[in-house]
Amino acid sequence: MANPSKIGNMATPNVMANPTALQTLSSKLADYYTLTKPEVNLLILMTTSAGYYLGLRGPFHFAGLVNTLIGTLLVASGTATLNQWMERSWDARMRRTANRPLPSGRLSSREAFLFGSFLSLAGGLYLALLVNPLASLLAVSTLLSYLLVYTPLKRRTPLCTMLGAFPGAMPTLIGWAGASNAVSGQAMFLFAVLFLWQFPHFLAIALMYREDYERAGYKMLPRFDLDSCFTRGEIVAFTLALIITTVMPAVGRTGTGYALCMLLAGGFLLYHSLKLANSGGSRVMASRLLHASVIYLPVVLTIMAIGK
Repeated sequence: MANPSKIGNMATPNVMANPTALQTLSSKLADYYTLTKPEVNLLILMTTSAGYYLGLRGPFHFAGLVNTLIGTLLVASGTATLNQWMERSWDARMRRTANRPLPSGRLSSREAFLFGSFLSLAGGLYLALLVNPLASLLAVSTLLSYLLVYTPLKRRTPLCTMLGAFPGAMPTLIGWAGASNAVSGQAMFLFAVLFLWQFPHFLAIALMYREDYERAGYKMLPRFDLDSCFTRGEIVAFTLALIITTVMPAVGRTGTGYALCMLLAGGFLLYHSLKLANSGGSRVMASRLLHASVIYLPVVLTIMAIGK
């Protein structure tokens, strides 16, 4: 008969090893989660939801919205993961990205590629089977244009911001298609709002991390724009274009509430754009504009939803 004391001694190392194994698994899962860029996905889900609600005709279908969001989230997470897989060597040169799971070595290139491919494929199939083929096609097109056009162009031309704004605005169309199985002129208006919004948002980021981007070989800003005067002018110009675009649906209407709300929201964003323009490209002012743009977007989408 076995000695109970020996059995206890044999079991002790396994029990003691469990916390370490659990901690390792937890860290691994956290790294996989980081690859999906959850902070970006939050904005994507918000714009997809807005597109779904604004594109809905008839009664609200909660299951339809949830399925559209799940499929979009899977594709967006796969895109973010594959983007980091493609840029892992350049991310290692930047202070703000050097500690990401791939450049830091916490996850292997193979792990990230398989994870990103699985999420992307699962998301595309999910949308095709549980939502509709159009939503799936738009989501897959977004993935391909982001990875095959925007990502490589970041190291070749500052026009990458403009070209990247197309896939960046696509979640609105995915949501609209998820609700109506079509893309209308109204959907393109929503697309235009998000398209224009990205310029003050992402150019502010480019100014904040200009040296970091240059160190990694990313050409996010024009080489000739050493004093950022051109970029600051761009930000103000696109902010004004955004404000005009958001107010356009109010033209010809008798009610002024929608236009007033849009002008107030736009004035808030323009104020921070002008503050950055007058600061000479201050990193602090660029950061404030970035945060202002994140506040502005849900406010505008809410106004549009209320005015539907």
